Amino acid sequence: MTPEELLTVASRVVEKAGNDEQIEVACSHGRSTSIRAYEGEVESMTTAESHAIGVRVLVEGREGFASAGSLDDDVVGEMLAEARDNARFAEADPHVGIAKPDGVDAVDIDLWRDSVAEMPSADKIDLALNLERRVRDADERITGVRAVSYGDSMGSFALASTAGITAATRATSASLSVQALALDGDRTQTGFAYDGAREPADLDADRVVDRAVSHTVDLLGSTKPKTTTVDLVLDPHLAATVLGLVAGTLTGDRVLKGRSPFVDRVDEVIAAETLTLIDDPTDPDSLGADSHDGEGLACRRIPLVEQGVLRGYLHDSYTGRRSGAGSTGSAVRSTRGLPSPGLQALSVAPGEGSLESLIGGVTEGLLVFNLAGLHSGVNPVSGDFSVGVSGRMIRDGQLAEPVNECTIASTLQRLLLDISAVGGEVIRLPNGVSTPPIVIGGVALSGAA
Repeated sequence: MTPEELLTVASRVVEKAGNDEQIEVACSHGRSTSIRAYEGEVESMTTAESHAIGVRVLVEGREGFASAGSLDDDVVGEMLAEARDNARFAEADPHVGIAKPDGVDAVDIDLWRDSVAEMPSADKIDLALNLERRVRDADERITGVRAVSYGDSMGSFALASTAGITAATRATSASLSVQALALDGDRTQTGFAYDGAREPADLDADRVVDRAVSHTVDLLGSTKPKTTTVDLVLDPHLAATVLGLVAGTLTGDRVLKGRSPFVDRVDEVIAAETLTLIDDPTDPDSLGADSHDGEGLACRRIPLVEQGVLRGYLHDSYTGRRSGAGSTGSAVRSTRGLPSPGLQALSVAPGEGSLESLIGGVTEGLLVFNLAGLHSGVNPVSGDFSVGVSGRMIRDGQLAEPVNECTIASTLQRLLLDISAVGGEVIRLPNGVSTPPIVIGGVALSGAA
């Protein structure tokens, strides 16, 4: 279905609102392809199509929600009735309400590529098979490929509400991923790499092969290092991981609940002067780009940290009301879920120098290949940070021995303040983050005694 057709469905439900009701309706339609290959053969190929509707009804501060995986007329009617019924039993909250127009105009972004639908399945299969072959042939030390996959999606979304908000968008994406293997005595070293783009032609298979192979073979012979203090060098992929964790603590819901280490710190220095973080879903080159947020408000460029100073938080309409700051157009949602504030397209302002030049400026450090245990090793409330790492030691600006079975420990607050360099080569990553490499000084590395 087109976004316009979905908007028609949503608008018809909104027209049924009673005098005392606020109604918001989101509808979506998507198609996807997923291909997995193994040892030169197609292991699985799945194509799927989905429809969804989510209905919010608000009466006197009470909110009811219902969702379904069908847009049939009888199902849509049932969802409206169910949402109304759920609202009857909800507790009243003075801050609950649908978003209201705020006068910000949406940017015109083209996120759709016809080639995703037009590309024959055989060509998509070839992308996966060729990636596996190239990884196997890239280095004689590669002994196998655990998993290789190709995926793509095409999605349309529409939203209408009794506040007069309407939004209709569509987008496509494609991805490649692979995990390479190499025997290392009685161990197996692995290297994972992934790329995403708006269409298959923009996927960078060369970069995927290089990263997967190098992160596998460069760890051969790795040992546990001695406990010491190092400068961490993070390539754009891992810089995005760490800085994404930080930005994830700057949402209105976390702040209002006191579950962020950066509560009540607006206009304070929280990072090194070299760091500027912006959430910018209006950037058409980001895979996190969009014209509207999950409540139909226009997306906009939101400064989070400017030259080390915290400038604000990300809000949806609910947290915007509770905090008095207003929505920042940062509501994220699935059609079948309620909106909440969230990061959409994090952008890190570039500094100077390539990854190689950053390594060259480090006397004693670690070029990180992998971060393990992020979900259990990072406390988003206190900021405590302790995760497993592997990579290559750096000595006097040169890559040295590979290491694993070690841990880095700090806090998110300390990591931000200890950023000593930000590179100048920005890479746009599949998760929507655009970032250069960074160096974090003086991090405790725990290994052998």
